[in-house]
Amino acid sequence: MKSIPENAVAYRRTAEFNEENVPEIWLRPHSTKRGRWAKIIVLEGRLGYVVNGPPPEEVALDPEHHGVVEPGVGHFIKPLGKVRFYLEFYRER
Repeated sequence: MKSIPENAVAYRRTAEFNEENVPEIWLRPHSTKRGRWAKIIVLEGRLGYVVNGPPPEEVALDPEHHGVVEPGVGHFIKPLGKVRFYLEFYRER
């Protein structure tokens, strides 16, 4: 899994979401803007995270394993049962 650059700073955090209220756009391929990163933090349960690549990658996130969204890289999430999570957004200085 990728990591957020050390020079990136957090600038926004979403509300908590679950398997019932996850925004529809996050369930289909999309990407973040140039220079914008995100960290997917799971509080409870499991969340599938699919990165369109290259190379393609699919992982199951849980409270011990967060996901990193890279700028401009297509991705989407899928709840794997009951889950609670939020996202933190970062930008490079």
